Amino acid sequence: MTSNSLIYGHRGVPVKFPENSLAGFAYAIGHQIDGLEFDVHLTKDRIPVIMHDEEINRTTDGMGRIADYTYAELRQFTLANGEPVPSLKELLDLVSGEPVHLNLEFKTDKHYYQGIERIVLQLVQQADLVYPVVFSSFNLRSLERSHAIDPRQKYAFLTSAKLGDPEGFAVAEHLEGLHLEHYQDVQHVSERVWTVDDPDDLRDLFSKQVSAVITDNFELAREVRAAV
Repeated sequence: MTSNSLIYGHRGVPVKFPENSLAGFAYAIGHQIDGLEFDVHLTKDRIPVIMHDEEINRTTDGMGRIADYTYAELRQFTLANGEPVPSLKELLDLVSGEPVHLNLEFKTDKHYYQGIERIVLQLVQQADLVYPVVFSSFNLRSLERSHAIDPRQKYAFLTSAKLGDPEGFAVAEHLEGLHLEHYQDVQHVSERVWTVDDPDDLRDLFSKQVSAVITDNFELAREVRAAV
């Protein structure tokens, strides 16, 4: 059996490069990854940038909240490989014309950035992308706002919870997909499972033909998928 499940690099390729770094994204694209998952915040001057945490403490040589820095100020700090914090525009330029799926997560569950949905949607609409972006968030309100702005896009809810009626929930909330930390038998809705690095877990999900797995090690996942 050949699995049709896609493989998304979780924040790029964190087993080889700093997470959410352009170097990691470029490596993944150059090695024909199916998709990239990444996280977006807004700077003080409302520039979308890519980082997982609300603060820059863990992944850069700086300290403080992204929301408290202008883009120019934020760029003074670097990731472990010497790169500055990338902007969303830089990543969109990197994937321009490339056959790579994107999963853009609005990081609005802990700190809400006013107007982030409209800013990001407008930027993505201007990009030369092969596939539609999947916009995801733990914050259902961000997805509702996004759908109100542009109902044509793909929206997916992130959750660790077991959903009692996933299909009904997805229809009610205008969702194309559910991004789960576990497997559920979901019908008629894209199911993308995160963050899956164990070969046995990958093998099981590939055999179940989930829409996608999100993993720290896309090359290992690809080896597992090829053997299913």
